[in-house]
Amino acid sequence: MADFNLVMPKLGESVQEATITRWIVKPGDMVEEDQALLEIATDKVDSEIPSPVSGKVLRLLFAENALVPVGEVIAVINTEGEGKVEEKPEPDQEKAPAAAPVTEETRPAADVLKTEITGEKKSNRFYSPLVMSIAGKENVGEAELDSIPGTGAGGRVRKQDILKHLETRKSIPPATQADPARKPAPAKVGITLQPGDQVVEMDRMRRLIAAHMVMSKQTSPHVTNFIEADVTGLVLWRDKIKDEFYGREKIKLTFMPAFVEASAKALREFPGVNASVDGDNIILRKNINIGFAVALPTGNLIVPVIRNADQKSLVGLAVELNRLAEASRKNNLSPDDIQEGTFTISNFGTFRNITGTPIINQPQVAILATGNIEKKPAVIETPTGDVIAIRHKMILSLSYDHRVVDGALGGMFLRRMADLLEGFDMNMKI
Repeated sequence: MADFNLVMPKLGESVQEATITRWIVKPGDMVEEDQALLEIATDKVDSEIPSPVSGKVLRLLFAENALVPVGEVIAVINTEGEGKVEEKPEPDQEKAPAAAPVTEETRPAADVLKTEITGEKKSNRFYSPLVMSIAGKENVGEAELDSIPGTGAGGRVRKQDILKHLETRKSIPPATQADPARKPAPAKVGITLQPGDQVVEMDRMRRLIAAHMVMSKQTSPHVTNFIEADVTGLVLWRDKIKDEFYGREKIKLTFMPAFVEASAKALREFPGVNASVDGDNIILRKNINIGFAVALPTGNLIVPVIRNADQKSLVGLAVELNRLAEASRKNNLSPDDIQEGTFTISNFGTFRNITGTPIINQPQVAILATGNIEKKPAVIETPTGDVIAIRHKMILSLSYDHRVVDGALGGMFLRRMADLLEGFDMNMKI
């Protein structure tokens, strides 16, 4: 009898674990090679895992919602269609840590982490079984757990985040340390439903986005600067080259490659904007990995990342932007495609908005918004005097973390962005 052990695949260079969100098959099912077996999630990216072999499903070793390390065996398939079927995961094979026993010492945390009636966690924020186990053992209540900044994608709290928090908590003198189990939860807005109102539950991605946005505002004091840029040269160049480019590359040439190219150049000149904050330390990032927000058909958004954007040509940026945008809309992004961004661009101009004040994508320290390009009358200086002409203009805005980016740095960076776009070479060949 040939049993095949299906392991949690490595879904990207930086991905070490994934959550099983749904088993598509059950023990006893016959499956074909490449048939979908389960759905897994790594923060924002959901993926289906196909079967590498044909055969009979004998065992599923992890339950749904279990967080599983890469390389762990998650199911057993008999390739000869034989063998004894086990309906439930064996207890000793469920690798998720067991919850700490409720004693008088741990009861306050258990009471906070569960409701009295349903026994379910009140918060919508996702925590892995390992983090929840540590929280139970260390008497970390739900409100305190929700206050911990997460360094995982989407603001997820990782093992090292809660351990770092516990070390900090231990260093606070007992006389001044607040009782975490009795910390009041944030007040909720009271809403009275009216006839015809529709209640729509947030899906998993929207909950992650909501948690990440709230965490970002709580973490960083946001400041936003604005500047108007004359991008007439860029517009005329694109109008001249776009048909030739489409005929050669089979993709549409948008303004975004130019925005990314200018951002990469400005970030190289102002490394303080290409940074992260770790406690009292500022981390200046070596690589320039630029993320860009993509609106999905579901109404959610995702931020794929162009790695080493400063090392790519304008054509290379256009091709990579198109690939990542298409993969985003088709839910085909790999986990690595959304990891390790150091700066983000949100293109409000896609929806013909003139500008916006986006929220910083933690753990970054700044995010750029590009507005709609519009024709406007402008005063132009000429050798024979000032004239009024029609120019293509846009608003750029930069939201930045005022803990480490001051107005001078934010202002100089944004001014450099405008200069680079205004000085775009209309005669450039690609």
